[in-house]
Amino acid sequence: MFKEFKAFISKGNVIDMAVGMIIGSAFGKIVTALVNNIITPLISLATGGMNFSDAKAVLRAEVLDEAGEVLKPALTLDYGMFIQTVIDFLIIALCIFMMVKVVSSIRKKAEALKKKEEEQRPAEPPKPSKEEELLTEIRDLLKAKN
Repeated sequence: MFKEFKAFISKGNVIDMAVGMIIGSAFGKIVTALVNNIITPLISLATGGMNFSDAKAVLRAEVLDEAGEVLKPALTLDYGMFIQTVIDFLIIALCIFMMVKVVSSIRKKAEALKKKEEEQRPAEPPKPSKEEELLTEIRDLLKAKN
């Protein structure tokens, strides 16, 4: 069982997947910082100071006693966090799309360059026919005789 696990874990796919997850996690932090520190303030500015993460609908108000202590907390529908999460997702999806586009264009350019280099390479000379080989042997024998 240990040998099977060792063989599984040492396969390239598992290591590639682990590296991808680590990079994805770091990329997620970058996008979260982008959303929280740049995009959300811009959206807040455009909407007149509204902060999506605080947006909620009160379904039932909180119940207080005479002393002002909460007997029943308010029941709210916190849709703002959902909106914020959707915005995060859309930005992450857009960033990944842009990265895939860049990588694809780089690959296409590399393939085109490789194809161009292959086309510019001189073609190999054709192999001699049987008659030409035989004539070459005869010529070499005659040279050796003289």
